[in-house]
Amino acid sequence: MLICPHCQFENPNDNKFCQNCGTSLIHKDCPQCSTQVALNTQNCPNCGAECGTIWWAIITQKIPVAISEDGVSNSSLSKLAVGSFLDPQQRYQLLEPLPDFQVMATNVEVKVRVLDCRPYQISPIGAMLEHEPKGLMMSSVDVNGIPSFAQAYIALQKDISAGIPLIHDGWEQDNIQVLFLEDRSHWQLLLDLWQDDTTHPLQILHWCYEMVQLWEVLEPVDCRQSLLELSNLRLDEDQRLGLQRLYVEESAGNLPNTAQPVNIKALGRVWETLCRKSQRTHIGSVVHMLEDLEVGKIETLAQLRSRLEEIATELESPQNPDFSNLEAQYTPAPTMFPDDDHDADAEEINDRNEDAPTILLSMQLKSVEDTGRTDVGRQRNHNEDYFGIQSNLQKVELPRSRTLQARGLYILCDGMGGHAGGEVASELAVKTVQQYFQENWVSPELPTVETIRQAVYLANQKIYDLNQQDSRSGVGRMGTTLVMLLMQNTRAVVAHVGDSRLYRLTRKGGLVQVTVDHEVGQREISKGVEPSIAYARPDAYQLTQALGPRDENLLHPDVEFFEIHEDTLLLLASDGLSDNDLLESNYQTHLEPLLSSGVNLELGLSDLIDLANEYNGHDNITAILIRVKVCPNQQSFQ
Repeated sequence: MLICPHCQFENPNDNKFCQNCGTSLIHKDCPQCSTQVALNTQNCPNCGAECGTIWWAIITQKIPVAISEDGVSNSSLSKLAVGSFLDPQQRYQLLEPLPDFQVMATNVEVKVRVLDCRPYQISPIGAMLEHEPKGLMMSSVDVNGIPSFAQAYIALQKDISAGIPLIHDGWEQDNIQVLFLEDRSHWQLLLDLWQDDTTHPLQILHWCYEMVQLWEVLEPVDCRQSLLELSNLRLDEDQRLGLQRLYVEESAGNLPNTAQPVNIKALGRVWETLCRKSQRTHIGSVVHMLEDLEVGKIETLAQLRSRLEEIATELESPQNPDFSNLEAQYTPAPTMFPDDDHDADAEEINDRNEDAPTILLSMQLKSVEDTGRTDVGRQRNHNEDYFGIQSNLQKVELPRSRTLQARGLYILCDGMGGHAGGEVASELAVKTVQQYFQENWVSPELPTVETIRQAVYLANQKIYDLNQQDSRSGVGRMGTTLVMLLMQNTRAVVAHVGDSRLYRLTRKGGLVQVTVDHEVGQREISKGVEPSIAYARPDAYQLTQALGPRDENLLHPDVEFFEIHEDTLLLLASDGLSDNDLLESNYQTHLEPLLSSGVNLELGLSDLIDLANEYNGHDNITAILIRVKVCPNQQSFQ
C-alpha cells in the first residue's frame, strides 16, 4: 500500500493520487525551489537540490561466492552497475558502484547509497513495526526472509532516538542479505568536533554522557560494540550523538576493536583515543577519570555516571583551576544530570533515558527563520485574521568567534464583529502594537511585563474607542484575540488575550501548548471543574477576554517568559488552525520535520494551512512559524 505523505491515508499501490486528500503519490515538491519532481529522481532538475529518498544499504553474502576458472562470479549482484536495481521490483536503485566481487567472495560487507523510487510504499519491516508490539525479536526465518542481523534494529525501533539509525527495509534471498538504513553517511564525525579547539568542554562531557546512555540501550541487544568504532560515531545537525549503524558483538569480527572485551573499560579507551587524536588540552579531572576506568576503579555505569556528575559540577565554577587554565576560552554553563535509579530493570532503561534531563549548556543563536501566512478558509467569504512580523538579525564574525543577535516581534490576531468589524479590529491591534514597540523597545533586553501589558492595553483602547464612536453594542461590537511573541536572542516572552495560541515544539519535549485559552471552559477548569464537565456547557468556547469590547479594567492579558535551550519551532496559530486538536494529532508529520534546517519553512507552513483547510475549513486560518537553531555558547571571556 502507499501511505500518503500528507494525511497518512493508506492507498492501493497503483494510485497516482491519495483517495483521501488528493495529494500526488508520484511526485513531490523540491524542498528548495518547490519544483514538482518525480519520486524516482535524485536531484531537482531546476535547482539541483537532492530531493530523492536515499537509504544506506548494507549488503552481505552468507557464504563465499564461487568464482569460475575464467574469473566470473556467479553472484546475482555481480553484474549490477550504477543505476541498476537491487530488487526485482525495481524499487531500490544503486547510486554508487558495487566493489569487485572477488572481494565480495570473502564475505565482507558492502555499504552503498540507494535511491528509493517508491518511497510512499510501506515496506514489510515498516508494516511490522507499525503493528507489532514493542521490543519484538524474531528468528532469521520469520517475516518473509527478513535477515537475522536486522533483529537488533527492529528491537530498538520503538525506543528510537537520535542515537539509533532507522531501519527501513531488508531481505534475505539467494545467499544475499540486504538491509536498508537511514543514510547517515553525510553526518559529521564525532572526532572532527571533539578535536575542534572551539568546542566547549561541557559539550564533550555531554557526548560522553550520551555514550553512557546508548551503552545501556545497546547492552540488551548485544550491540555495545557499535560505540567502540570511531568512524561509527556521528553527529546530526544539532550535534546530537548518533550511530551510523549497529554492530552485533558476536558477529563484529571485521572491526579493529573486537579483540578487547566489551566493557566500560573499552568505552574509556574510546574516550582516551578521542582525546589523544584531538591533541588539545583536556581537563585534569577527565584525565583522572580515564585513568580510573583503565585500572578498574570505575567498574559500573552507576559509578561512571557519578564521576561525570562530579566533573560537571566542577565545571560550573569559573574558579576551577583546570577550567581557568584552558586560556579562559570558555564561558561556564549550568550543568544538570539525571538522578536515575541505577539498579532499575533493563526494560526501564529506555524510559529513564527518554525522560532524563541532560547537560544544560549556555546556548547562543545559530540561526532564526520565520514565515507567516493567512487564509480565508473554505466557508468564510472574508478574512478577519491579521498578522505582523518584524525581525532583525545581526551577525558579527571575528577570527575565533561568530555571534548572531536576533530580535523579533510576532503578532497574530483573530478578529470578530463581522465584515468591516473584525477585519478592522485585528489589523488595528497589530499595527498599534508594532508602533508601540518601535517607540518603547529600544534596550537590548526584552521589555518588562508592565511594558508589554501597556502595549495590549493601548491596542484595546484603540478598538474600544471605535466601538464607542460608532455606538456599537452587544454582538455588534468589534474585537479581536491577540497572541504575540517577543524574542531577544535565546530569551522570549509571550502575551495573549483570547484563544489564539502559541505552541512550542522541540525534539525532546514534543509539542507543548504554551498559552491557555481565555474561554469559559478553561475558566471552569481553573476553578476545579472536571474538563469533561466544563466543556459540556453550551457556552464552553465563548471567549472570556478579547481586545475591544470592554475597557482595560476588565482586561487581564497573560504574560510568560521562557528560555530557548534547544532547537525549537514556535507556532502562533488562530483557532482555525488549532481547532479539533488538529496540531496535537498531526504535529509529528507536519511540524517535526520543520525542525530541520534543510526543510523549507514556507512550504511547510503551506502544507499546514492545506491540512487545516481539509479538516478545519470552517474558519479563517492564520499561522506564524519561527525556527530557532541554537548551539553551545563558545564565546571567550572579554
